[in-house]
Amino acid sequence: MNDIDKLRVMLPHWINHNQGHGGEFAQWAKKLTADSPEVAQLLRDAVQSLQKAQSYLEEALNKAGGPLEAPGGQGKHEHNHEHNHKHGHTHDSDDGGHHHHS
Repeated sequence: MNDIDKLRVMLPHWINHNQGHGGEFAQWAKKLTADSPEVAQLLRDAVQSLQKAQSYLEEALNKAGGPLEAPGGQGKHEHNHEHNHKHGHTHDSDDGGHHHHS
């Protein structure tokens, strides 16, 4: 599998991951609008930046030839799912609004 094919497998995952975080940022912006309008606006700005990044990622996927399923199918593909942060976010309101990763 060449690098373009690997990218065609990975980009859809990156796009979905990006969308998830954008949704989280938007939810927090809405929660914080009354108490911390400046922070809320920064989160909304981050959402707009992610949307711009999203369009670039989607265009890159399109120009690379569209999504490609990894050889063997069934979700197996040649890339590492290690990110610089862990998934399984919790957003408990009784903890002062801190963002925890499990």
